[in-house]
Amino acid sequence: MPLTNRARILYDSPLSHPRTAIPIVLFLAVLVIISARVLIRNFFGGMTPAGFQIFFLSLAGTLLISIIPLAILWFLDRREPESKWLYLIAILWGALIATALAYPINTWIFENIANLVKTTPILQTIYGSDAKTIIGAPLAGPIVEETTKGLGILLLFWLLKSEFDGVRDGFIYGALVGIGFNLLEAPFYVAKGFIATGDVPLYFQMADRFALFGLAGHALYSGLFGMGLGLARQTTRQLLRYAAPVTAWLLGFVGHFLNNAIGLILFSVAYLVTGKSIATQESAKPAVSAVVEPFLNQWFQHSAIRAIGFFPFFLIVGVMLWQSGNWELQVIRDGLADEQEPVITKEEYEGVKGDRQFATRRIPGLNRRTSNAIVRAQNELAIRKWRVNHDGKDVETDPLVASWREELARLRERIKTAVIS
Repeated sequence: MPLTNRARILYDSPLSHPRTAIPIVLFLAVLVIISARVLIRNFFGGMTPAGFQIFFLSLAGTLLISIIPLAILWFLDRREPESKWLYLIAILWGALIATALAYPINTWIFENIANLVKTTPILQTIYGSDAKTIIGAPLAGPIVEETTKGLGILLLFWLLKSEFDGVRDGFIYGALVGIGFNLLEAPFYVAKGFIATGDVPLYFQMADRFALFGLAGHALYSGLFGMGLGLARQTTRQLLRYAAPVTAWLLGFVGHFLNNAIGLILFSVAYLVTGKSIATQESAKPAVSAVVEPFLNQWFQHSAIRAIGFFPFFLIVGVMLWQSGNWELQVIRDGLADEQEPVITKEEYEGVKGDRQFATRRIPGLNRRTSNAIVRAQNELAIRKWRVNHDGKDVETDPLVASWREELARLRERIKTAVIS
């Protein structure tokens, strides 16, 4: 009898054993409660009714725009799609737990930097009245936020071994955590800006945080770390297995640091070159409210800046995703080459051999839903066979391999039954 989807997800996971699952689940439940309490008390404790309205308006906007990066990840994940529940869990970690863990630590760092600025006149001279933010953002954000997001990706890597196969899975999980973080952080900064100035920087925050379809900020930083973990699981090289996650986290940190340090770099360079601080220059008051400035204009500007500034990071992600796509195609071809009916027909295997990076394989003569179910089961079977061989185990005794073969036999039987009836 085929395993259930839940059993497949939890196969070979610490969560499949009650003795380890119970304390892990209790710990995560406590963490969720603490996170919710931190957010409610610190995010919303001193917020005015108008601030609440702005926050929820912005949250609705981020939820709507987040559909775009989610659709891109869904397309990348189409050959061996992860469970929708895992998508939700990864997003919730970023939005709830990672944000809540980061908030008090970031606050502590900013408070200490504020005290440092007060006692160091030169910092006030160079960076002006906003010195606390200009200095604190490159220090607090990259270290703290990449760590709290990374903990969630590490948990997925540890707890869901059968669902975290390689580079592409790692990028998807990492990017999902980043999207979740962005989901709450963006409306928070919109509300914070409104409370501080009376203006609503909605379009600015949306354009900045969702530049390049929402994949140029937190999704990129944590996606890089996820790729490193995926490469560690995929490789057979011992050194690379340990070096890849560390290097990938550092890449995400550097990207985040560069994004947050633009102001720090500009102010510092200007002072070193001219001996004068640009912080003393009064900035012109915006001609229009931030909320009515053309959104697309701002989005194109922020996207162009990120595309240029983050080009090396996008190149790394693009190359690794391309290679992971080729790897998936080859693993599927190799894994299905020695299978026969009811797992796969000769005609279907010709389709496997003809599959390409941006193609989506279909089985002629079947409706879309049935075709997708068979293709997915075949792909899952092939990738599971690779995993078992990679771990030096016997494919023919693996329960997941047997389960996917039984699932394909069941789907074939259902097709026959439908034709007869």
